[in-house]
Order: sequence, then C-alpha cells, then structure tokens
Amino acid sequence: MTDFKMDKGADGVAVITWDVPNKSMNVLSFDALKTLDGLVEDALGDDAVKGIVITSGKPDFAAGMDLNVLAKLRDDAGANPAKGLFDGIMQMHGALRKIERAGMDDKNKGGKPIAAALPGSALGIGLEIPLACHRIFAADNPKAKIGLPEIMIGIFPGAGGTTRLARKLGAMAASPFLLEGKLSDPSKAKSAGLIDEVVADPVAAAKDWVLSASDKDIVKPWDEKGYKMPGGAPYHPAGFMTFVGASAMVNGKTKGVFPAAKALLSSVYEGALVPFDTALRIEARYFTSVLMNPSSSAMIRSLFINKGALEKGANRPEAPDQTVRKVGILGAGMMGAGIALVSAQAGIEVVLVDQSREAAERGKAHSATYMDEGIKRKKATPEKKEQMLGRIEATDDYAALSGCDLIVEAVFEDPSVKAEATKKVEAVIGPDCIFATNTSTLPITDLAEASQRPEQYIGIHFFSPVEKMNLVEIIKGAKTGDRAVAKALDFVRQIRKTPIVVNDARFFYANRCIIPYINEGIRMVAEGVAPPLIENGAKLVGMPLGPLQLVDEISIDLGVKIAKATRAAMGDAYPDAAVDEVLFAMADQGRMGRKSGSGFYAYEESGKRKGLWEGLDAAYPVSEEQPEVSEVQHRLMMAQVLEAVRAFEEGVLTDIREGDVGAILGWGFAPWSGGPFSWLDIIGATRAVAICDVLEADHGPRFKAPKLLRDMAAKGESFYGRYGDGQSVKAA
Repeated sequence: MTDFKMDKGADGVAVITWDVPNKSMNVLSFDALKTLDGLVEDALGDDAVKGIVITSGKPDFAAGMDLNVLAKLRDDAGANPAKGLFDGIMQMHGALRKIERAGMDDKNKGGKPIAAALPGSALGIGLEIPLACHRIFAADNPKAKIGLPEIMIGIFPGAGGTTRLARKLGAMAASPFLLEGKLSDPSKAKSAGLIDEVVADPVAAAKDWVLSASDKDIVKPWDEKGYKMPGGAPYHPAGFMTFVGASAMVNGKTKGVFPAAKALLSSVYEGALVPFDTALRIEARYFTSVLMNPSSSAMIRSLFINKGALEKGANRPEAPDQTVRKVGILGAGMMGAGIALVSAQAGIEVVLVDQSREAAERGKAHSATYMDEGIKRKKATPEKKEQMLGRIEATDDYAALSGCDLIVEAVFEDPSVKAEATKKVEAVIGPDCIFATNTSTLPITDLAEASQRPEQYIGIHFFSPVEKMNLVEIIKGAKTGDRAVAKALDFVRQIRKTPIVVNDARFFYANRCIIPYINEGIRMVAEGVAPPLIENGAKLVGMPLGPLQLVDEISIDLGVKIAKATRAAMGDAYPDAAVDEVLFAMADQGRMGRKSGSGFYAYEESGKRKGLWEGLDAAYPVSEEQPEVSEVQHRLMMAQVLEAVRAFEEGVLTDIREGDVGAILGWGFAPWSGGPFSWLDIIGATRAVAICDVLEADHGPRFKAPKLLRDMAAKGESFYGRYGDGQSVKAA
C-alpha cells in the first residue's frame, strides 16, 4: 500500500490521490514524497497526459509533515547530521520544484498544468505542496483550516512555503501566516491570496482548469522576467521599511529567544535578494539550522509529540469508555460558568446549579455573551447560540442533578463549603456518578473525606479563563480509583483541553511552580533589585509575563490568602516571610492588582496597564548596586524548575512529559525551552547543579539542588534520556 496513487483518466487528466493507510489525516513521509515525485515524473513524461490534479482521498488534504522523518534524516547522517538534514530538505525542494516547473523549458514553454484540489484542511506541508502547484482549488468547507502553523511548534515552513508565500503575497501580507501561524477558512484564505478558488467540487473544477490552461497560466510570477516582489524587495524603499518594521516586531515579541522566528525572517530577507532557486537553498540552510537547535527539538517534542500523546490518553488507566453525557456543575461563578460554556460547546448536556435561580441564570448568561461575541466576529451563528444555550439548564434545584454521570463542583474555595456541597449532591446523584472538585490549592484527600464514595472523588483544576486556557490538571486523592481518573481524562478530551494527571499534594503541580516564581520576583523587590530589571529579565528568558505583572493578573489578595493558609499549615518552616512583608503591605494599601486598578503596576480607568507603579521605588528603594541580568534570570528560572524536579522526585508528578506540557500551557513557562525538564536537558544537569550551588550560597537553601538532579549530573544523564518514555522515578 502506498500513500499516493495515480489514475490517468481518458480525458487526459492524471489524478494523484493522497491517502495514507490507517491514518485519519494525511501526513507526509520521505518515502511518500519519493512516490509523489515518481508519479509526477511519470505523468509529465506521458504524452497522453495533458495535466495533473493532486487531491486527497480523505476529508482533509493533509495535516503536515511526519516530524519523525526530519529526526531520522538527522540521526541517519551519523557524524554530520546537519548535512543529512540539508540534503533531505533539498530533495523536498527538488520534488516540489519539479511540480512547479512541470516540464517547462528555459523559455517557460512546454509545461503541463498542475492543480491542487483541497477537500478540507491543508496545513504545513499540506499547503506547501499546493503552493508549488499552478492553481489551488478548495472545497467550500467553512470548517476547513488552511495555513502554515509550523512557527507554533518552534520551526518554520521549510519545504518552500516560506519563500513561495513571501514572493506570492509580499513580506508584509505573508507575515501573519508565516510569523504567527494564522489559520483561515477557505473563503478567508482566498481573500488573503493563499489559494485561488473556493468551489463546491474542487476536483471537477481543477480538471476543467487543467484542460483549458495555457502556457502563461502555469508560469509562477517569480519565474517570469521582470518579477518584482509585492510590497517591495529589501533594496526598494518601501520594502526596506517593511523589513525594518518586521525585524523590530519579531524581536519585540520573541525577545530573541525563539530561533525559528528570526531564522524565518532572515530566510525571507536574504531570499528576496537572489533568484528563486538560490532562495530555496537559503531557506533550506536556515531550516536546517533551526532543526539542529535544541530549542526547536524541545518545542516539537513538548508541543506536538507529547501534547498529542497526552490528549490521546497516554496516561489513561485501563477502564471502559467514560464519555460524559450529562454534567452537573455546582457553582455558577466565573469558573463554573466557564466550565458550563466549554461543556455545552462540546455537545454535553449541562445542569448549572447555584444557590439562587438568578445566580444560575447569570452563569448561563456568560455563554450567551460569549456566543454573541462570536457572532459579531462571524465565528458563530444565532442558530449555534440557540443550540448551545439549549444544552444548559440553569437552576437552584439540586434534584436536577439526578441524571448526571459527572459532577464538577466549583463552589467557593473553602473546605467546609465544599464539604456541604458534596453531601447535598451525593444525596441526589446515582451511585456510579463521578464527583470532581475544581480547586487550585486544597488537598483532594482531605476534601474527599466528606464523600461517601472517595474512590469516585477526584480533583480537576481548571485555569482561568476556562474558555481560553488549554490545560486541565487532574488530581488523584489517596483513595481515587481508576474509573474516576478515566472519567476525568475522557471529559477533558471531550472539551478539547490538554490534561495532566498528578498525585495529591499542597498546590499540586502548576501552582507549586508558579508561586515560587512570583515570590522570587517579590523577594527581589524587597531586596532593592530594580523592578524593571526583574520584569524584563523574565521576559528576556522567554517568560510571557514578569512575576510582578503575573501576581497583578492573578490578584494580590488571592496571594495574601494563599500565603496565610500556607503559613498556618507550615508553621515555623514557612520560608516566605520576606515576601509577605511586601505582599501584605500592597494589600493594606488596597493595591489588589489589575482588578482593583492598582498593584505593582499602575492602570488606566479602562484597565490598560500604564507601567510599574511609581510608588514602588519609594516603598522599596532600589539599591545602588544591581545584580547581573543573568543572576535575576537564574533565580526566576530555578525557582520554578527546582519545584518541578522536586514534584517529580516526590511522585506528585509521575511523567516529565506532563511536567513540560503542563508548564507551557499552564503558566507559560518559556515555551522556547520545551518546559522545565527540557530546559534542564538543554543546559545540562552539571551546569544546572553549578548554578544551584552559587544561588544556594548567595540566597539560601531554597536553591539547593535536589538529590535527583545532582545524581543525574554525576552520571552525565538527561531527563529525557532517563525518563523520556513516560517512566516515573519509582518505575525507573
């Protein structure tokens, strides 16, 4: 069985159909590329063939490249992996260039028209192949997505897509698709110039075009004499300003830590100065460089391979299907309303319960408002809004929960309140119903004591706002059974989120790592470190928000509440008294963060952030001698990373893949690094321990290298070398 098959029709059109066996979507392997190349060669050499249509035997055209192919090219090259990658990439360019030139001579004569017919989504290489064709026809399928999302996983379109799209649209118009990975439905893709036609039957339309196309119709603009790049080439005054602006934009957004964006821009800039075939070689060299960068490998592993594995149930226990049909949500506040929204979006019946009918209706109104905004942006329709709201029953009657197979309790974060809610719910639900509590800090084992069926009791930690945040942390209590875990995982999959499963402990995993990051930033303020140095140091190492901005976003009063609860639990062992002095003082002044319009930052009435609060320097004078930015960055990174290692060492986290994916999706940990464990592998355990030793000597035992990390340094091991297949510390 092959991925590509060709049917030479009596009408003179050869239809090449892409249909990868045993896969729901087409992905390109290197062997499949060779097959495609051979079929194109055959059709071009057959006098009976007047033209070619490339299409898919599946509902979508293609999902992209099999990234394992690129890794194999690198690994099979032995001592010169860069050469292996470059040669393989140039073979891809050769195959697509053969499609593009289609047998034309040096005078652009004698070629055969080749069209792409896209029945559905075309992503990555699935769009790069069509871009090499002479005309692209897409089905009128509003659910289809068309684009080049490679930048989102740490690489860029390296099979000619970067060079072709920049030359087709111009650098400015191409930038949202190349630098942001923007995806469009067929109609918008046509308007933007990515594709040429949107039709009911793309194969039939492509055939008609192929049979009527002239020599001129199949010559790409960049293969014609006098070609000028839309918007201007770099040496043109308009083009010069475009590239200056693009460079500033890329560096402003990436802070120089995402290698793919810079390489992409360099490829476009340098490629625009030379003939097309030379530009492809330049693209291949930059693409090779990015693939050889450990940052890109780590991003691909975490954001593509590991994320996909977790979403498919990599750590799901053996249990029958636990698809949720009817979910009861207790509490219609911000979290409960968000959970109701994403559940109804997924087609699940929802019973939204609060203390009063009015409160429950307000929670349901959140979904109505969300859909109204979607209608304004043409992302939804009034009919879809009506259907979705029809799935949500808002009530104050607990008896309405009786038919639910899953309960998600999202009441006030107080053990007594949650215990009372648990008892009320268990009085009306069936014996097989799973009970999940949404909590960010409260131990699940303790909360489960209020349940008659602790084996069916589990924690689910949603991140706010629920509809935007992709991560869901599932927490197993001491008595939580496998069916409850499977139910939670299946539910998270239904609502299209990414799950990680952790064992019960204070703050679980995500908050365990976020809080030390925030605390380290606040501690530095108290020490006299300049706040701009703290915030910009964090951003320059890839954190999306500095620790002071992050605590403003979360809210300072919540930080105070967590600090008081932690101090009460830990007693004399509590390590953050210096942090509390600053945090409590801010709260005493009513500076609660963005929600109050004042915090570590100052805000306009609209809520827009103006800058760091001017009174911060007066309250905490900046020292004359400031630390190096690298020291600030090491403190902020290690504050998070060491907690991740300790969580894994203690068995709270059982899979480093979950640790990396959870860190990036949960609190935005330096995505360029692939996550905390990937970052440690990039710098090496030996270097990490050396950094810890310096920080411990200067700043105290919170930076002491965990035994596991020190042991790995002594043995020259890496986390993914030792635990990359999902093994836990205990299993290893």
